[in-house]
Amino acid sequence: MRGNKISILSQRSLLLTMIIATMVKSVPLNYGDALTKSILFFEGQRSGYLPASQRMTWRKNSALNDGSDINMRMDGGYYDAGDNVKFHFPMAFTTTMLAWSVIEFGDLMGPDLQHAFEAIRWGTDYFLKATIYPNVVIAQIGDPNSDHSCWERPEDMDTSRKTYVVTTTKPGSEVSAEIAAALAASSIALSKNDGRYSRNLLLRAKQVFDFANNHRGSYNDSIGDGVCPFYCDFNGYMDELVWGAAWLYKASNDITYWNFVKSNIQSLGPLTEFGWDAKHAGINVLISERVMNDPSNQNPFISNADNLICSLLPNSPTKAVTYSKGGLLFKLGPSNLQHVTSYSFLLIVYARYMQVNHKTVNCGNVVAKPADLVNLAKTQVDYVLGNNPLRMSYMVGYGQKFPQKIHHRASTMPSIDVYPKHIKCRDGDKYFESQSPNINLLTGAIVGGPAEDDSYQDSRFNVTQSEPTTYINAPFVGVLAYFKQRNP
Repeated sequence: MRGNKISILSQRSLLLTMIIATMVKSVPLNYGDALTKSILFFEGQRSGYLPASQRMTWRKNSALNDGSDINMRMDGGYYDAGDNVKFHFPMAFTTTMLAWSVIEFGDLMGPDLQHAFEAIRWGTDYFLKATIYPNVVIAQIGDPNSDHSCWERPEDMDTSRKTYVVTTTKPGSEVSAEIAAALAASSIALSKNDGRYSRNLLLRAKQVFDFANNHRGSYNDSIGDGVCPFYCDFNGYMDELVWGAAWLYKASNDITYWNFVKSNIQSLGPLTEFGWDAKHAGINVLISERVMNDPSNQNPFISNADNLICSLLPNSPTKAVTYSKGGLLFKLGPSNLQHVTSYSFLLIVYARYMQVNHKTVNCGNVVAKPADLVNLAKTQVDYVLGNNPLRMSYMVGYGQKFPQKIHHRASTMPSIDVYPKHIKCRDGDKYFESQSPNINLLTGAIVGGPAEDDSYQDSRFNVTQSEPTTYINAPFVGVLAYFKQRNP
């Protein structure tokens, strides 16, 4: 009886902690509106020829000659953030997370589902181009040093559009395996939307995974001048290989990929990281759906996933993150909201798996039920959308108060519709340095977010706080769909 009493008290304490952490004057939230805008954001990040259906109309065609230096047509894809480089490693993770959002929550998206499909296909169409030749993967387009020395609209770019390629002799297992994961996950997400296209994605995913696995090596070494220090791989490439295999197994049910996952998961350790660089926590949550009710295959996936949850719960004795006074989760490093959105996604997905299997998570004397995970995720979502000490939404265009001076080239400068003349490399500096709000609204963009004291500096100079990225938004798409359904 004493153990049960401790369990009940622990759960109450956990809920009390989350309630106290969010005791700020609440603002009314519309998760459906936020969902619509979170997907619209990706249209503002498009590169290449824009379709007639383009809704963010101040953006125009850009980077149409990408790939010409190697006689390939590589127009399309996404700019990752506020610059004009196409970094394929985070772009692939973005595509994977958009696909996972649709797989888990697509049935809750309503009319936004079609736009989510379009966002995924904008990535996969591009990655089919990037992987068209066997044993070759286009890993990036655009010299970041050249790009970062200019403040230019993507439509005006005259900086170096160098194409970076990984091959059998200059491998890049992390970027290749993440592209394989994106293609495999998207093949599931799009299977009912376009069966033939879905099958093509899966075939290409297998081809690219084999290349990544059979020719191992880091793109840090092969194309380091292009990716470092911007998107260096700090965690090695094995997590991407296991992640790619996990998605291929989910997409194909081929036991070969399951055996690969089981054989290599132990080498990763029970790490709780998840984002564009580290896939450890995502692997365990993804696999947990398959093994949660299968004791013979639970190790180490379930214990690792449980460790993730215990590292996040505010009252857990093994908590590995901090929370601001306003209740926002924090990890070391820039652009903190990338962690908030990714972990919120994993919390909800794992809670749903737990609910189906009548499972709880034990963190010392704290016992967490699925509802506790959902409640924690909700505190994070609500904080991002405005229930925070500043009563500020960190999604551009959502709510009454949101960032006005985001670090984003296209958003700061007039559209070609308004100013058709070419804006040269340094001619954009006056827009960057202006104290006025950005000229164009990058609707739905989630910025890097506030500091650990809940303060926010609305300044283009403060890159870590004011720059949006595709991989901050992508997990939030699924999260918002879930809360839209729960709180219409």
